[in-house]
Amino acid sequence: MTAETRTVRIGSSHGLHARPAKIFAQAAKETGLPVTLAKDAGKPVNAASILGVIALGLEQGDYVTLSAEGDGAEAALDRLAELLVTDHDEGAA
Repeated sequence: MTAETRTVRIGSSHGLHARPAKIFAQAAKETGLPVTLAKDAGKPVNAASILGVIALGLEQGDYVTLSAEGDGAEAALDRLAELLVTDHDEGAA
């Protein structure tokens, strides 16, 4: 079984703070797969952990690498990558 990876840029104008981190972590958890998220060449964290995701201190424009393993990993990463590149702060006051 091979691990799938995606490298994407953070799209939220205020980075991955509490609200977008929660949306992302919940989606990662719902995949039912072991998914990790790493900033640049840093240590990967459990993508389903809100605290782990927030602890990465991700800002808009940062590059992150998503990894997942298992059946459906490719489709799961496609969905998760889409969440990361979306600006969840757009229109939020």
